Amino acid sequence: MGPQKKESIGDKKLYDVSLTISNGMVIWPGDPKVDIKPYKSIKEGASSNVSSLQLSSHTGTHIDVPYHFIDKGSNLDDISIELFIGKAMLFELDVLEKIDVGDLERLNLNGVSRVLFKTRNSDFWKRNEGFRKDFVYLSGEGAKYLVDSGIKMVGIDYLSVEEFGNKSAPAHHALLGAGVIIIEGLNLSGVKDGEYKVICAPLKIKGGDGSPARVFLEKLD
Repeated sequence: MGPQKKESIGDKKLYDVSLTISNGMVIWPGDPKVDIKPYKSIKEGASSNVSSLQLSSHTGTHIDVPYHFIDKGSNLDDISIELFIGKAMLFELDVLEKIDVGDLERLNLNGVSRVLFKTRNSDFWKRNEGFRKDFVYLSGEGAKYLVDSGIKMVGIDYLSVEEFGNKSAPAHHALLGAGVIIIEGLNLSGVKDGEYKVICAPLKIKGGDGSPARVFLEKLD
C-alpha cells in the first residue's frame, strides 16, 4: 500500500487516507479474516456480478465508538454525523514507542476538536508486511490529556490506538468513556501535517460497535 492518492478538483486537494479492503490484508490478530468472493457471476450465467463479504467491524480503516469497550456506551445509532465531518489538525510526530503527555503538550490544541496522528506507522503500509506489534500507540495518560483538552475525534495510522497486548486498554477507556470517536488504520503516508477537513463515512450498522470507514482529507489553507 503506497502513498496516498491526491486528487485536485477545482481548487481543492483531496487525499484518500483509507486502506483498501482485500483478501489477505493485515488484520488485528484474532479478528475474522477478510473473505471477499463471488456470490453471483456474469461469467457463470448470472445477470450481474455480486460479491459475498465477510469481515470484522474493525477491518482496515475503521472507527471505534464507545460501545466497542463500554457495554452501555453509545453505539453507531447514537453518534451524531456532525462528529465525522469537520476541521482536523494532522500532527506528524517523531516518536519511537508511544504518544505521551509530553509529546502532546508541545502541540497547539487551542480550538482543535479533531486530531490525526501521523507516525512511523504509516511507513508500515508501504512495505506490504504482516501485522506489526511494535506500532506507535497512544498512552492512557496521553488519551486523558486529549479528553481534558476537549478533543472529540482521535485518528491514528495503525489498527489500534492501544499498546499491543495491554488488556486493560487505558487509551480506549479514556477516549471512548468520554464519548471521543476513534479512527484507526489511517494511511497517512504522503500527507503532510497541517489543517484539513476530514470526511469520515462509516457504514450505517444498527447497534454497531464500530465500522469500516472511507476517510478523506481536504487540505485547508
